[in-house]
Amino acid sequence: MSDPFETAWPWTASIPSPTLSPQCEWNDRHVTEAQPRVALVTGSSRGLGSSIARRLAADGCAVAVNGLHDQAHALEVAGSIRAFGGTAEVFPADVTDEGDVGRLVAAIEGSLGQVDVLVLNATGPQPEAPLTEVGWADHGAQLDFFVKSPVLLGRAVIPGMQSRRFGRIVHIDSEVADRPPPGRSAYATAKSAQIGLTYSWARELAPFGITVNAVAPGFIPVERHADVSEDIRAAYLASVPAARMGTPEDIAHVVSFLASDGAGFVTGQRIVVDGGRSLFV
Repeated sequence: MSDPFETAWPWTASIPSPTLSPQCEWNDRHVTEAQPRVALVTGSSRGLGSSIARRLAADGCAVAVNGLHDQAHALEVAGSIRAFGGTAEVFPADVTDEGDVGRLVAAIEGSLGQVDVLVLNATGPQPEAPLTEVGWADHGAQLDFFVKSPVLLGRAVIPGMQSRRFGRIVHIDSEVADRPPPGRSAYATAKSAQIGLTYSWARELAPFGITVNAVAPGFIPVERHADVSEDIRAAYLASVPAARMGTPEDIAHVVSFLASDGAGFVTGQRIVVDGGRSLFV
């Protein structure tokens, strides 16, 4: 496979780079100016990740937009952020590959600065199959995205967060961990393992000023769900007390809070964003 970084920087060169605008931070006596927080949102070229990237940029973060195969979409996300005056650059990488992760983090640090906010959103194909047809390779493919990738990225950015005594890590998991439908055993198992990472990391990293939380979306229709039938959508909607489907912005709002300075005393939490559907588990 060709190195995605060989072609990364011509993409970003096509979008004018604005001067990083400082963000204001209050202390108990006056306002001081500081460089923006740097946020890496994995899998942010489309779907939930693109909405999260846009929201964090609107909050004042300099955003590293990451994807592997959707380069045009990644450029579109970064361009839309820059269009409203935000700061964003595209950093293509396979976040399940250790070498790529190292190059990714080094590239972000060289261009935007050290990562302060890490949103673990990247996902791959999510095939459905009966339990008797699911092999270890199928489990491994899901674990690569939801355990291996977070571990690789965490090892790359957490030491810097520890030295700065600040960090925000947000895992994007899924209601499927709580309510696994038939045919999704590999996905549900890997998501459950990701929840274990969230809780163990939160306990270990809290003394360093690093919070670790998870957001668990319900069924939020995005591009990958284009082939889901109207019957399935209607049946799901009928189970949602809020009487509407969730939107990517619903997820982005929660991530925004967890990534904020004001959420510094919130860690080890898992927020299910499903319109109340989990009330009936």
